[in-house]
Amino acid sequence: MGLSRRPVRLTVDHLAAVSGHGGDCLFWQLDPVRRSRLSEDEAAEEKRDWVSEVLREWGACGHVLLDDDRVVAHALYVPPAFAPGSAGLPTAPVTPDAIQLLTVRVEPAYRDGGLGRLLVRAAAKDLVDRGFVALEAFGSSGVAPAGCVLPAGFLSAVGFRTQRVHPLHPRMRMELRSTLTWKDEVEQAIGALLGVVRPAKAPKPAPPAVRQRD
Repeated sequence: MGLSRRPVRLTVDHLAAVSGHGGDCLFWQLDPVRRSRLSEDEAAEEKRDWVSEVLREWGACGHVLLDDDRVVAHALYVPPAFAPGSAGLPTAPVTPDAIQLLTVRVEPAYRDGGLGRLLVRAAAKDLVDRGFVALEAFGSSGVAPAGCVLPAGFLSAVGFRTQRVHPLHPRMRMELRSTLTWKDEVEQAIGALLGVVRPAKAPKPAPPAVRQRD
């Protein structure tokens, strides 16, 4: 089947796979003491329970990209109330009108192809359709928990702008109204990133030459 041509919404069926490639970070969900007491398996189970709760109480909260039914990239986004761990960052809280982008992760073998950007834009399109006006994220300009706090450089590259300055953890924002112009660009990006090339139309055959009588 190969790599899916477009992101699909995260469902409970994807949760085990998401936890298996870095999705078990609980930085946003639990305080440091509670996180330290969990084994690797317990952390993965806690993350699956949390995502299930968000899906049940709020609805769609992420997208995945699949390669032969295997999750190779995912993004998670939630209302700030579902991410209490954010309170420990110096630029908290998230603006009340915004949804919080938590995670964008692409497996190493699939990186440098723009899939992270594609996932962010899929999230933005979903949120625009649901009536939300902004997406915010905390960036990391230095050392951060692996896979938990997104690099500020990545956020800037995919369209976020600094909302509150900080040397280590700036809070960054994307105004979702601007995504209304992305539809054609996203469709083109999907084809370019995933190697989908539309066949060129064959030229119409020339009409047969008319033989003139002598």
